[in-house]
Amino acid sequence: MAITNATSPKRVATGNPAHELDAPPWLRVESTLMATADAIRAAYDERLAPLGLTLSLASLLSYIGEFGPINQTRAAEHLDQGRAVTGTQVDRLQALGLVERQPDPDDRRVWMLAITELGATLAASIVDVDQVLRAELRAGISRSERQALAGLLVRLQKNLHRSMSAPSSSPQQTSPQQTSPQQTSPQQTSQGATT
Repeated sequence: MAITNATSPKRVATGNPAHELDAPPWLRVESTLMATADAIRAAYDERLAPLGLTLSLASLLSYIGEFGPINQTRAAEHLDQGRAVTGTQVDRLQALGLVERQPDPDDRRVWMLAITELGATLAASIVDVDQVLRAELRAGISRSERQALAGLLVRLQKNLHRSMSAPSSSPQQTSPQQTSPQQTSPQQTSQGATT
């Protein structure tokens, strides 16, 4: 007698996989983490929109407000993004009158980023938005559960960094040019093909 999916030992009564390794890719923990991160970013972007900001802009403004004046390279490193992206964000914040570029007294080639008075006022509003949204996100999740989750995520990040720095053990993909010695255009195929 064959075992069907509904009665398979790998499935629970609800029909869902009993273990995430048996689940399709979109139901595995990594996919859940990515979807959750995207949803959190979208929630912050939505809440910050009335301030004229996105999460990325708010993060940069808050960082400059807390640690500035600071150079753009250091800000990019802290936010784990490229200098060009950070430069575009600084241009936007400067156009809004929230930050200003000041010459570095120690190096004329470098500009320091400083928050303006208007930027400091907006940074305080960012803190308010953050506090409200974090409280909503954490509803029903105890401090010990958050600490356990944070510990697991840190371990996952360490594993990821270790994996990214290790030589790849995945099979190399071959391009169509590598697998077929002779390339035929669609025109050649229709003109000279015999079936």
